[in-house]
Amino acid sequence: MEISQSIRTAIIGAGPRGTSVLERLLANRAAEAAAAGVSPGAESVLPSLHIDVVDPYPAGPGHVWQPEQSRLFLMNTQSFYPTLIPEDPALAAPVAGTTFDRWRTAARTTPDESLTDAEREEIATLEATDFPSRALYGRYLQRTLDQLLQHLPDGVTLTFHRQSAVAVRRTKGGEFDVELEGGATLTAGSVVLALGHVESQLNPEQRALQQAAADLGTRYFPPAAPADVDWSAVPAGETVLVRGMGLNFFDAMVQLTIGRGGKFVGSGSAMEYLPSGDEPLLVAASRRGTPYRAKATLKGYYPESVTLKYLTPQALERLAVAGIRPGFDHDLWPLLHRDAIWAYYSTLVRCQPTAVTAPEVFLDELAEALRPHAHSAAKWEDAVEAALEIHVPRRYRLDLRGLAAPLSGRQFGSRADLDRAVTEYLLDDAFRSARGEDDPVKMAIGALHHGRAVLKSAVADGGITEASWVSGLRGWFESFVEGLASGPPALRVEQLAALVRAGVVSFVGPDPKFSVDRRTGMFQATSPWVDAPPVLARTLVEALAPANRVAVNASPLLRQLLDDGLVRSRLLMTPEGVPVQSSGLDVVPHPYRPVGAGGSVTGGLYVLGLQLSANQWGTAIAAEAIPAHGPVYPSGQRTLRDADEIARAVLQH
Repeated sequence: MEISQSIRTAIIGAGPRGTSVLERLLANRAAEAAAAGVSPGAESVLPSLHIDVVDPYPAGPGHVWQPEQSRLFLMNTQSFYPTLIPEDPALAAPVAGTTFDRWRTAARTTPDESLTDAEREEIATLEATDFPSRALYGRYLQRTLDQLLQHLPDGVTLTFHRQSAVAVRRTKGGEFDVELEGGATLTAGSVVLALGHVESQLNPEQRALQQAAADLGTRYFPPAAPADVDWSAVPAGETVLVRGMGLNFFDAMVQLTIGRGGKFVGSGSAMEYLPSGDEPLLVAASRRGTPYRAKATLKGYYPESVTLKYLTPQALERLAVAGIRPGFDHDLWPLLHRDAIWAYYSTLVRCQPTAVTAPEVFLDELAEALRPHAHSAAKWEDAVEAALEIHVPRRYRLDLRGLAAPLSGRQFGSRADLDRAVTEYLLDDAFRSARGEDDPVKMAIGALHHGRAVLKSAVADGGITEASWVSGLRGWFESFVEGLASGPPALRVEQLAALVRAGVVSFVGPDPKFSVDRRTGMFQATSPWVDAPPVLARTLVEALAPANRVAVNASPLLRQLLDDGLVRSRLLMTPEGVPVQSSGLDVVPHPYRPVGAGGSVTGGLYVLGLQLSANQWGTAIAAEAIPAHGPVYPSGQRTLRDADEIARAVLQH
């Protein structure tokens, strides 16, 4: 291979994923130098490497993890979970940096003058199983980048450009011109697209609501990262509609309550909220009518008492050996469904043995009913049901689908009745979270959580049929499992219950419909399941994450790449044989390179992160540090391995 005298690459996007590519470039360059016998400071036989990093936001934290954002916004993973630095011995050794938890521990014992007083105060009480603020994680990302820059291998130079990239075009010489906002242009032999969350176009309903707000003089807050919202513009003392009860909802909730001087006192079901008087009346709505279920209190990310028995690497290998490209609903979900059932009933027997007649006999019968080879796919659930009829009273049985829709089929005579029902659900869920490994419901969800990690590897890169990706995995399972296993810390659920009791939060009900009442000049929301007048408000907040769909993005760079044919969105076939646009780019592995409009692969251009959502499932979560206990799933550090593949390809370019 002919080696050029210099390598120049541009990384567009300087958040965690872009910084991971930078870290892997440095690590692999250092490994190359060591393999070539080049000692530090000596003249290198390797080509020089220049890296341009392009992002309008500070490198390391990027857009989402800004250290200056409100400390009320918490991560959705505990301190022990995230890392920017890989721990895979098969990869080149890092030149610097460590996991977030090790950084947190070191920052507690060794003074770091760069930390603010607020950061030191948080670190002083933050434990491995606590949920850190996003601001503190942003500081970790920033400090890790600082450490990397202090350990640059010889022959490596960097330039950071605090601007947006607005275009990437091929040159006649086969390189790339990267046009920056303002007109400057960089030339690079390769370009890495690590764009993270990009702006998206509003859907037709959202555009209509936004236009109505402009016409009527009301306030409409479109989907946005919580740190980007001007929460001071939400009026105090007025009814405010909030659509969405996922993670962004809890960010809005705390910002408009604690963030305005209110206080929570007490804990658990006895927690009370003391209003400041500056809060709005929040009326929340979502399709389920309830927020996501809270995370269980565990020592690790996965429950130690749950081990997958059915959705295992061995089961997946059997499918591969048989030449079967699995379908999600037909082949994979039945295995994970079995694991959830076993986790529930084995926990029930362990923690509430009197709830089951002849516990040992029951578990034997259940295990036989669940055996994948014991019955045809159409009959195993009937065998399970037969065992339950004999041994388990109906009130103790698992209704897995019902867990994700606790209000399904219920009619409420008033909004007060609905609020009481939701509060009961919240307190019950928090109680179960506190029981942790001893709660059957939370362990069934824990099995789904384990299974999700297995599925991420199983379904990647065409591991399942396109039709089942569209109709099964993304069609119903994704929202189902997120509502159960991607919820907030239990503290947030307890706080929400306290806010309902304090009259600060109310609910619309399941299957809400939003519209504009032009007679009153207000937004309105109704639920077919609640016999109550419409909720009227002059302010509507979309507590939803912006759509992660490349075809409807509002990024000038992505639009240019699509228009010029350097990239294209991926088309997938539905079960009916109809092509539909997926959420991500069309790419070929490995490393991931985009497919252009004509079907050819765009060499020298690489993709990492959210825009891979048509090839990888679950791209939004951070890389997982190697856990102290429990299984190590390959999907945990998939993004870091992807970054390593890109780095090695760039260095060989």
